[in-house]
Amino acid sequence: MVNKELMENVSRLGFPLMEAEQDFNANATLAQVVKSGDTRLWEGFPVLVANAAQAHSWNYDRVMGYLDHQQEKETFQRLLLMSLAVYDYFHLSYSWTNALNKKMAGPYAGLLSRWKKAMADDKALEVQNKSFQAGRVKEVFLNYFEKNAQKAKEQRQKSQELSLEYALSQVFSPKQKELFKKKLSGEPFTKTEREYYSRAVKKKVAALANPDVHRLAQKLLG
Repeated sequence: MVNKELMENVSRLGFPLMEAEQDFNANATLAQVVKSGDTRLWEGFPVLVANAAQAHSWNYDRVMGYLDHQQEKETFQRLLLMSLAVYDYFHLSYSWTNALNKKMAGPYAGLLSRWKKAMADDKALEVQNKSFQAGRVKEVFLNYFEKNAQKAKEQRQKSQELSLEYALSQVFSPKQKELFKKKLSGEPFTKTEREYYSRAVKKKVAALANPDVHRLAQKLLG
């Protein structure tokens, strides 16, 4: 049974089996994952390493230092080989993956090559008598990437919304901005709102839409 603290720390590395809020040691967490023997965590190991590396919070030698037995160290190295096979399949190349490839290619060159091929061919990989289907490992990793991409998209959208809000606030008063958005969404105006929009907001909108004004503004900002 995996303990609660490990599950929380794992979620902080981007594999959200549980939510976590406390600070954690990424290297110690990766070592605990290795020691756990939990297949759910092991098949998500490529996610954990990628997320830790992205945050610049993991180190191969430090993880090895947390592992007490030779079998644990061997398991860690094989999980790294599986991770490299996943990264290779998705054509992911970073400075840290290149360095890791060089490190692992020395003693494990043949195995790394076979596992990369197995990942491409959807064959099983074995880590300490546990069999991992390449398709499942790739699915777990792809789900993580899709979630990350969606999160980045939402952040960009939020940033654009905040930028638009700021720009509108520089041109319109709060009431004018409200009517501007109401007009865009096609909501009906009251008689008073319609008159105010026509008298004040519409003129500003027309000025903003003027291509010469836009060109001159871009020139001044440039």
